[in-house]
Amino acid sequence: MLVLPTPAPQVELARELFFRQGQVPDAGISPLILRSWRRSQPVENRRIDPEPLGLALLQQRREQAMQLLRCAQPELDGLAEHAAASGCVVVLSDASGLILEEIGSPEFLPKAQQVALQPGVDWSEGSRGTNAIGTALAEGEALTVLGREHYLDQIGVIGCAAAPIFTGRGDLVGALDISGDASSIDAHALGLVRLAACQVEHRMALATARGDLLRFHLRPALIGTPREALVMVEDGRVVGANRIALELLQRVWSDVLDLEVEAVLGTRWNVLEHQRGLLTLPGGQQIAALAERARAVAGSVRPQTGGRQVETSDADDVVAPLLKQAVRVLDEGVAVLVTGETGSGKDLFARSLHAASRRAKGPLVAVDCASLPESLIEAELFGYEEGAYTGARRRGMPGRIREAHGGVLFLDEIADMPLSLQTRLLRVLEERCVTPLGGGKPQPVDFDLVCATHGNLAALVEQGRFRADLMYRVAGFQIRLPALRERSDRGALIERLLAELGGQRKGLRLSRTALAALVHYPWPGNVRELRSVLRTLVALCEQGQTIDAADLPLQGISPSERDVPPTQACASGTLVAITDRAVEEAMAQCGLNVADAARVLGVHRSTIYRHLAARRRA
Repeated sequence: MLVLPTPAPQVELARELFFRQGQVPDAGISPLILRSWRRSQPVENRRIDPEPLGLALLQQRREQAMQLLRCAQPELDGLAEHAAASGCVVVLSDASGLILEEIGSPEFLPKAQQVALQPGVDWSEGSRGTNAIGTALAEGEALTVLGREHYLDQIGVIGCAAAPIFTGRGDLVGALDISGDASSIDAHALGLVRLAACQVEHRMALATARGDLLRFHLRPALIGTPREALVMVEDGRVVGANRIALELLQRVWSDVLDLEVEAVLGTRWNVLEHQRGLLTLPGGQQIAALAERARAVAGSVRPQTGGRQVETSDADDVVAPLLKQAVRVLDEGVAVLVTGETGSGKDLFARSLHAASRRAKGPLVAVDCASLPESLIEAELFGYEEGAYTGARRRGMPGRIREAHGGVLFLDEIADMPLSLQTRLLRVLEERCVTPLGGGKPQPVDFDLVCATHGNLAALVEQGRFRADLMYRVAGFQIRLPALRERSDRGALIERLLAELGGQRKGLRLSRTALAALVHYPWPGNVRELRSVLRTLVALCEQGQTIDAADLPLQGISPSERDVPPTQACASGTLVAITDRAVEEAMAQCGLNVADAARVLGVHRSTIYRHLAARRRA
């Protein structure tokens, strides 16, 4: 259902009654906005906007929402062109309302930042009152909030349209939003963001499906498109469905989840495997349908222990057996320590381990022990009570360990944890209770533990820099990830990552010589470096281009600078410098015209906008 805005004069009358006279308007304001105003009453009418999370903490939240980010990126790119043309920005938040990404019009970004509409800021109703992101998450509906419909006065200068994003089991995972001047947000913007949210849900359903998958619609031509209905089936039971399927079936999630599939789709649903045909539903309605094994659709996901998902491809013949072992151990409550060179994919392995474990439905809470200052890591891990120290939040903070309750705590670069805190962590692991700074009662916690390091814990113990008893706790089972140069599946991995990072969308392919050059490159930065190289290739290559060895931005592979255009040359091998120089040269060449610069580089305009926004934030 699309929720449209209330005319401005009626909003002002409603605000007069609600905010100044303490009365409940009986007309002139949307019931949805009124409900949100009521929920927002505990929110102070703050005049100082919140500061965004630091880059390290924001990156952790992005890593926790990695699947959402991957599935939403094509829609962010697609909406960016509309947003830029209309002087707006496109925003993606997680389920809590924290903004993860923001791209679009460089002209509107300063105004967005003036009201703290930027990555790392919480835009839930509990933090910012009535607003499109927070209210869409609270109501579970696509809606607009324009101007003075916002609860807080200082946000009343903008307009927003947002739509929630759901999993196939009806769980909220985030919201997609278009924000700009109030006059720029209309029913068209709301329709765009609602459609984009449905496309993100479709992409997420395919990425996570396992077992059997039924695609169907009343209109056969829509099967195989983002507008198709999807029902996921495992062991004869319905385990997921997208909102389009629920609309066609005239049901809600609670009516179909975990039921025998025949009760929902009829007894002949699986006769259609790998072929299209008509399916008669239990109520007599006929639909066009196609049933198939989900693995044929989502090649990036394959079932492992107990039918749970492992985010690794069939090409990963080196990593998949390690992951399978780690899942079995972690599910028995044994801590897993992941080691390997910097950039070898330890964080991705940890996310895959969580997704395949018994704690998959619980949170994955990641803490980078190397990125937090020693003065902050104690409060970050263990939390604190109100007034625990100068600068503490007024109501305190639970801490990352308590946030991991029911899920997995991932301590990245555990070797860098200060020695003074290792004793406290050991006590938590032994007692399964955490006491926040500033006192308070010990809080019980239940989580599985995954740690990672590129260092040698045993050597650190010998040097007196790491507690031996803690090492035995965190290294119950140790996995060493091979460096990229050691992996026998490099070729398949390179081609898969290129496709996932946008190469498939742009129709890019690697020539035999280019693939061979990438396979034989030593990759000192491991998988992290590989992903950066492939992202750069996707940004710089033309639609449908076959990438040759001369196009590769790697020292020792590409020709010398004098043999190639400046935008393809690589003197230092620093990929950020390559991208910065390419964009700057194209913008200068095109008189700062973003559309022309994008055509010169062979990229989407949103790529240029995202780069400019990132440079401005830096």
